[in-house]
Amino acid sequence: MTNRMKIHRRSLLRFGGAVVASVVSAPALAKLVNPIGRMGKDIHMSHLHTAEHIDLVFAVQDQYLNPALDKLNYFLRDHYSGDVGIMDPLLYDLMYQIRRDLGVRRPFQVISGYRSPETNEHLRTSRGGGVAKRSLHMDGKAIDVRLPGVPLKELRDAAIAQKVGGVGYYPKDGFVHIDTGNVRAWGS
Repeated sequence: MTNRMKIHRRSLLRFGGAVVASVVSAPALAKLVNPIGRMGKDIHMSHLHTAEHIDLVFAVQDQYLNPALDKLNYFLRDHYSGDVGIMDPLLYDLMYQIRRDLGVRRPFQVISGYRSPETNEHLRTSRGGGVAKRSLHMDGKAIDVRLPGVPLKELRDAAIAQKVGGVGYYPKDGFVHIDTGNVRAWGS
């Protein structure tokens, strides 16, 4: 092949790619790349106590995916007792939005998700405070997390900016508490 033929072939390939791109709509192209499309909400977490990782789509538009929620319930089980609670899906929406706002793709590191009433009482009476008697962890409405590469203050501020639920800031312990209860914030 001569140099002139190589250049012509390259130009033809570029032109053909441009034609295909102009014929296939952006939403159709997105579905070819990602069958769920741009409307899928994903979550990425690693659990510091169980060494498990999870990476899945939990909702498409405003519809939660029950199999994904079941997997997330198990993933966020009480790591002391193994009891599985039912987590509030709004937590996942909140975490999804926080990661988007921060522009981070790294997984959340989970310190605590669901807690059985027995585990909560044990922690409350054995740790010298810091665990609420009526913790929202027992209702599946709270999670304690950090986000590698993001300073805790930035994670706290991003959670507060959502104006959804409570945000506790625990810099000495290295995590931020996020819940779907009443809007409030605490911590130094």
